[in-house]
Amino acid sequence: MRVTTKAIVISSLKYQDKSLIVKCFTQSDGLKSYFVHNAFSSRSATRKTAYFQPLSILEVEANHKNKGTLETFKEIRLATPYVTVASDVIKSTIAIFLSEVLHHSIREEEKNEALFEFLETALMWFDTHDEVANFHLIVLLQATKFLGFYPATSKKGERYFEMIEGVFSDSLAVSTLDENETHLFKRLMALKFDSDQKVFSGNERSQLLKTLLDYYAFHLDGFKRPKSLDVLKEVFS
Repeated sequence: MRVTTKAIVISSLKYQDKSLIVKCFTQSDGLKSYFVHNAFSSRSATRKTAYFQPLSILEVEANHKNKGTLETFKEIRLATPYVTVASDVIKSTIAIFLSEVLHHSIREEEKNEALFEFLETALMWFDTHDEVANFHLIVLLQATKFLGFYPATSKKGERYFEMIEGVFSDSLAVSTLDENETHLFKRLMALKFDSDQKVFSGNERSQLLKTLLDYYAFHLDGFKRPKSLDVLKEVFS
């Protein structure tokens, strides 16, 4: 089946010496993996591999066999060329980190257009703004709306947040954030991309990141801590 769709690059893995296996989150069909033959061997190799940087937004024409095997591209172009992401060390580190989290979070080969549109809009904002210290935190929290475990807000006035059930509570348990952690979490829930990026200290940002990764681990079986986490912490230290 020939498909034309936008696609966000989640990961790319070199295969043998000349080829790539690229995992994309597509607007039309959800998660898809593609085989890119001779990605490193032609005159256009630099251009080809540049397409597959973490979280690049592509427009592709592809053959989708939908048999659980690797698909193939027919045509590729950048749908939204980034201006700053590749050249800014903070932004490129955030992109690598988020792509790794998404790699362990999006698992179904089925359409999730709402999640795709959220990520596309968020990434376009990210590329065109300078103050992005809280961007990854907001993306991680807001993405849970589309992954199925956004916190219930019916009892948001309660003192603690219980992570297994995803609810606010007035009693402590093993999986409950303490009062200070819950207060931080509530502040993050109120944040938008355009909010003041200095609302959190470095330590608060680190605590929120730990909370979010713990929350993902509670709700996604087999979720793995991103290998790029230490690099991200170093960039923001």
